[in-house]
Amino acid sequence: MPQGDNAIHCPFDFSEGLEFDPSLAALMDRDAITRIRLPYGDSDAWLVTGFEGVQQVTTDQRFSRAAILDHDYPRLTPEPIVSAESINVMDPPHSSRLRHLTSQAFSQRQVDRMRGKITRRAGTLLDEMAAQGPPVDLVHHLSDPLPQQTIFDLLGIPHDDWARVQQNLRQLLATGPDRGKIAATAKAELRAYFGELVEQRRSSPGKDLISALVAARDGDDVLDDQEVAVMALTLTLSGQDTATCQISNICYLLLTRPELMKHFRSRPEALTDSLNEMLRVIPFRKGVGIPRVALEDVEMGGVRIRKGDFVHVSYLTANRDPDRYPDPDFIDPDRPPAPHMTFGWGGHRCIAVPLAMAELEVAIGQLLERFPGLRLAVPPEEVRWDTETIRRFPIELPVAW
Repeated sequence: MPQGDNAIHCPFDFSEGLEFDPSLAALMDRDAITRIRLPYGDSDAWLVTGFEGVQQVTTDQRFSRAAILDHDYPRLTPEPIVSAESINVMDPPHSSRLRHLTSQAFSQRQVDRMRGKITRRAGTLLDEMAAQGPPVDLVHHLSDPLPQQTIFDLLGIPHDDWARVQQNLRQLLATGPDRGKIAATAKAELRAYFGELVEQRRSSPGKDLISALVAARDGDDVLDDQEVAVMALTLTLSGQDTATCQISNICYLLLTRPELMKHFRSRPEALTDSLNEMLRVIPFRKGVGIPRVALEDVEMGGVRIRKGDFVHVSYLTANRDPDRYPDPDFIDPDRPPAPHMTFGWGGHRCIAVPLAMAELEVAIGQLLERFPGLRLAVPPEEVRWDTETIRRFPIELPVAW
């Protein structure tokens, strides 16, 4: 779909705390599939906002992610985040093969075995925080290091390389128009780094996930080095991205919403359901992610989507669909459990969900248990928020107790 005069310009650059993006809210109110124009890419796209519509696009094989390759597709970042070999831009059955071989490492059973190590790591981080004494930055002491150390350790990334890898990951997520070359360089360096790591593990395997991916097989089917390298990069990004942002976001809401803090402290047995309700409501990213392409003409919501048109979905708006969730903007920890789309949907739902949930449960559970008097050390309006990437989270979260 080329750019047209009827498309709504959507920079999706809103980043004020955890308030919902007014432009997304306005698009929801249109109650129709809308043509939008994003900051980068040479085409417009359709935007689907309702839960059922998003569900259809993410499960209907007439919409393809693989078909975006070789196109300057509509997006929020100057440099496309995904690589051509990434599972995030594959369609079934190829993506199903990779997901089957990789998801074995993130099954609930495997993550349950890892929970003890995650708990010990969180305990050590909180010990260090307590030893330093208030005020401290919760992002520095817990939100950043726990998911980062967990996925780096799981993949077997040498400790001396952690800072370098993390810096490149941050640069890859930048949205500014002047960051394109920096993001492209970061992406190339990460690809090269993981390529070298895979070669090392094939010749000298260890007990880490990269070694397991190198050895993984389903009958005669195995992953080649390039597939393992791109999968390792994808897991490094997704394995810490959501958990890092959401630990900080959830803590911010608990520290600024006394009724939520009271519920979490009085109902520890309901921790998982309460976390899922907060995950549903929190706008964890800006705007939209990776689009799909219609492989044929499709009628949806009274609109004819033409073959070759780009289609974006918003998990953020789907999570607030009033037809799916009564009073959707209200955080109700007692809301009956219902699946949300924070981790995606369909064939591209995040395979590391069990790990992310374990990290959130351990981090929030231990934090509230260890620090009963936890409070913000600055007024809420002084908390600084990320404005340079597609993510939404506090850069620092000063706390005391």
